[in-house]
Amino acid sequence: MDVITIESTAFKELEAKINLIAKFVNEQQPSTMENPDETWVDNYDVCSFLKISERTLQRLRSKGSISYSVISGKSYYTITEVKRMLNQHIIRSNEDCLQDLITNHKQSAERRRVNKGTK
Repeated sequence: MDVITIESTAFKELEAKINLIAKFVNEQQPSTMENPDETWVDNYDVCSFLKISERTLQRLRSKGSISYSVISGKSYYTITEVKRMLNQHIIRSNEDCLQDLITNHKQSAERRRVNKGTK
């Protein structure tokens, strides 16, 4: 194993350049994002923003009223599926709550991307 030493100023300049490249790459990703209706949101987000209980969502899954996927024990739903539930009045919520869900999901995804880039 080789040990390489550099001055702290050179290291900080290198780190700044790497962070700039990471920021550029992260900024390019959202532009290639697919249709927002195909975005997957988790159980917590759906319950929080549509103001329904986890038990209500569980009942809908058990009845087969809502399509979902389970990954590592967490349930995920597409925005399209949530919209369908609202349109068919299966979930008692409103369009504003749905927009909050979409907006806040995008913001949290962006924060995760930025945090990944700075680590």
